[in-house]
Amino acid sequence: MSETAFQLEPVDKVEILTLMDNYIDVLLPGGDIVQRPPLASGGQIPTTTLVAEHGLSLLVTVQRDEETHTVLLDTGWTPVGVIHNMNILGIAPEQIETIVLSHAHMDHTGTLVPLLEQTGRPIKLVLHPAAFSSPRYLAFEDGSKLLFPRTLDRGALQEKGAEIILSEGSVAIAEGKVGVTGQVERVTTFEKGLPNAMMEKDGRVVPDPILDDQALVINLKDKGLVVVAGCSHAGIINTLLHARKITGEDRIYAVFGGFHLSGAFFEPIIEDTIKELKQMEPSVLVPMHCTGWKAIHRFEEEFPGSFILNSVGSKFVLS
Repeated sequence: MSETAFQLEPVDKVEILTLMDNYIDVLLPGGDIVQRPPLASGGQIPTTTLVAEHGLSLLVTVQRDEETHTVLLDTGWTPVGVIHNMNILGIAPEQIETIVLSHAHMDHTGTLVPLLEQTGRPIKLVLHPAAFSSPRYLAFEDGSKLLFPRTLDRGALQEKGAEIILSEGSVAIAEGKVGVTGQVERVTTFEKGLPNAMMEKDGRVVPDPILDDQALVINLKDKGLVVVAGCSHAGIINTLLHARKITGEDRIYAVFGGFHLSGAFFEPIIEDTIKELKQMEPSVLVPMHCTGWKAIHRFEEEFPGSFILNSVGSKFVLS
């Protein structure tokens, strides 16, 4: 294995709370690893509930001895969804130490500015330099295109208190207990990115490789790596291989996040992804967001001992 990028301090405990995902089911049972939010409080079902949207936001807390750190990965799509869910779950913005963006698409950045406004203090914001690339869009064979909204403005973010940390490479945060993978190496033969993603660069229209795609990685003591992805535009297998490389730890204990296996282009690589994941033998597997129903169903079939269905408000506790 090549030289490692950093040595993450092993942690005793990891908690991952789903503030936003595409799916919600208030009747799902809990288990040894996952806690579901209560349907009622004080014997009464409330008049409002957690909401889901096509987006992702995960609150990640790590603990070592008595030291804890809390990191937010992504902020959903709409400016209201994540904050609404935080209020219901009793999560104060002040708890967040660092915000990490997996990439710049609107379904991962939508609540960022309102959240910065609520924190009321400077907060670290970690992202890849390519996150500020624009315009970006999806192109189609008939010549039409869908433009991605530009949700990130560097000056506006700094005005709201964001202390921007730009890095193409891996970055250690939370006092060395959480890693940000940085730009993921693309080495598999079947993970080819988003085929019709385009961007304007230096006055030319070029394919958009979404180089800003990145994930969180944590070393859980005696267990191995916990990898938390956003959309995995670089490919979830590429992301896991990269996490191994930069940490020097081969064991993959848990995998969370969007695996981007939804739709006609990606569904043909579901079986390749399953084959590679089986070789890694994760003990916990929680596909989310853009993974897609067909892929999630196949993961449930092929990983009966490790698969857990996610839902907004679910808290996963690994120790």
